Amino acid sequence: MALNSGKHAEKDINEVRCKVLEKGVSKERTEFLKDLLEFNGLTVQIEEEKRKIEEDPITYIIGVTDITFNPVLAVYKFMLKTKDGRKVSPAYYEQISDDTRPEYYELET
Repeated sequence: MALNSGKHAEKDINEVRCKVLEKGVSKERTEFLKDLLEFNGLTVQIEEEKRKIEEDPITYIIGVTDITFNPVLAVYKFMLKTKDGRKVSPAYYEQISDDTRPEYYELET
């Protein structure tokens, strides 16, 4: 689930009620979000998704225990910070760019 998905469901992850941020994410994306969110004071829960067949890639569900957390608001209101104190931009959150300038409309896709 990306920032533009509009849906942020709740689910028990590791027997803890969580706000689901993204499903079907890679190990690298999971580690990025876990580091970012925990640095910003959120408790992160991660669960490996069940694979239909053995050859399917391993993917994860990532959520936070604060069920009131809204990643869209957190990013667009610049409530999240990087470890070096910069504001997290949409492009940074989505791992499109390391640029944290808030001018998301300048991003070429």
